[in-house]
Amino acid sequence: MLSSAPSLPTVPLKRLLVAVTLCCALLVGTTACGSDDKDAAATPSPTTSAEKQKFAKTRFVANAGLAAGAAYQWIIKPARAGKFKQGADGRKFAMVKAGLAGAFTYNRLKAAAKNAEGDPLLAKAVAPLAAGIESLKDLPSKLRKGEGADDAAGVFDSVINSVKGAGKDAGAPVVEKVPSVSQLNGG
Repeated sequence: MLSSAPSLPTVPLKRLLVAVTLCCALLVGTTACGSDDKDAAATPSPTTSAEKQKFAKTRFVANAGLAAGAAYQWIIKPARAGKFKQGADGRKFAMVKAGLAGAFTYNRLKAAAKNAEGDPLLAKAVAPLAAGIESLKDLPSKLRKGEGADDAAGVFDSVINSVKGAGKDAGAPVVEKVPSVSQLNGG
């Protein structure tokens, strides 16, 4: 009885040996040239102090811009529109978004303050704002619950404006950048 199964293609043995040898040589070559520091390739580090300062300002501007955009889009603007008032249409959803945005804003402002430490002028300008940034820590839960949401929006607005002013004074102007909803959820 003959089998009707298709036959497998045959590869000459010499080609197969060359291919396996070449693959092994490439594998050994790439692992031998690698370093033991797994983070070295993932996090490039600036070599000069000028580069460190430039990157510190860039990261500060990016983090503060995302914080400002989230606070304005999902906390300050809805508060001014009356979305947090009892009986307002979409109040519950606005408060949930405001709670997420509050947590995101706090996280990004903490990161921006840490980034500011890399630049002496920026560090000096942002240092007095640490207490204001820390005061935002408990506000996201109040926003979600609806406890003093308008007051919380005012605090966020004040802190964001202070950070933007400090950045501008240090030569790192902050421009609001509204984060995507996936960035907001990811923190």
